[in-house]
Amino acid sequence: MTGCLPDVGKLMRHFLIITNTYKDENGRLTGELAAYIRKKGGECDCFYSDGESKSEAAPALDKMDPATDCVMVLGGDGTLIRAASRLVDSRIPLIGVNLGTVGYLCELEESNVFDAVDRLMADDCMVEKRMMLTGAGILGGVREEYGVALNDIVIHRTGELSVVSLIVYVNGEYLHTFRADGIIVSTPTGSTGYNMSAGGPIVDPKAQMILITPINAHNLNSRSIVIGAEDEVVVEIGRRRSQKDETLEVSFDGDTAARLVVGDKFSIRKASDTTRILKLSNKSFLEILSKKMQVYT
Repeated sequence: MTGCLPDVGKLMRHFLIITNTYKDENGRLTGELAAYIRKKGGECDCFYSDGESKSEAAPALDKMDPATDCVMVLGGDGTLIRAASRLVDSRIPLIGVNLGTVGYLCELEESNVFDAVDRLMADDCMVEKRMMLTGAGILGGVREEYGVALNDIVIHRTGELSVVSLIVYVNGEYLHTFRADGIIVSTPTGSTGYNMSAGGPIVDPKAQMILITPINAHNLNSRSIVIGAEDEVVVEIGRRRSQKDETLEVSFDGDTAARLVVGDKFSIRKASDTTRILKLSNKSFLEILSKKMQVYT
């Protein structure tokens, strides 16, 4: 495989390692990997993340070396997802090193990460572009734009245990009213995340589509719905009971972005930009998925 970065036009020499401090104890692997990159004639910067929030998931763009060619993320899927959202404007490709459990998005393990560096420096790799989602709230009649999500945008209840009423429209046309704990609007990449846990379908991450999955639906006939990537989803918070208004939260890849009350609407659509994921293997998604499912059943 060659032609890893046709839009950059140079071999990878300058790396940024982002490390989840909870997954690489004392930075052992980070230090070994940085030393290996420098030994091979490359340059390397390191950033240690608490893995808990997007703002701490990666350095600010103005703090990064503009010569950075590649970001290696040490941790798990969550660490990679947050770093991707934080760095989307940089257009720098990322590759994940799984130090967690399943790691559907992380192609590498500690056992092959040093060989991976050799291949990346030799331009023996590919780039997959993954679609992202963006959202805007119409809160109290005022429209407010929010960020992007690689995995999903989730609208969910807060406070006491009670179902909420979520009125869903697609391209302005009424689709369904879900009475549930919340709703997940997911990309194909996010299909193996919260969407899968809620009973949604698993989709090849290279696909172009949007998945809508209710969380703990209280309708026996509620199922996941798959729509086109260019469609717009609008979720309106409906009134379920007259004596009390529910409050909900909107989360982008697990980070709270907004609060909603009855009457508010939230619009979700495909983002204009993509996340670039580096690939070293020719294995199909189905082959990778089958292996992961066998190991972690």
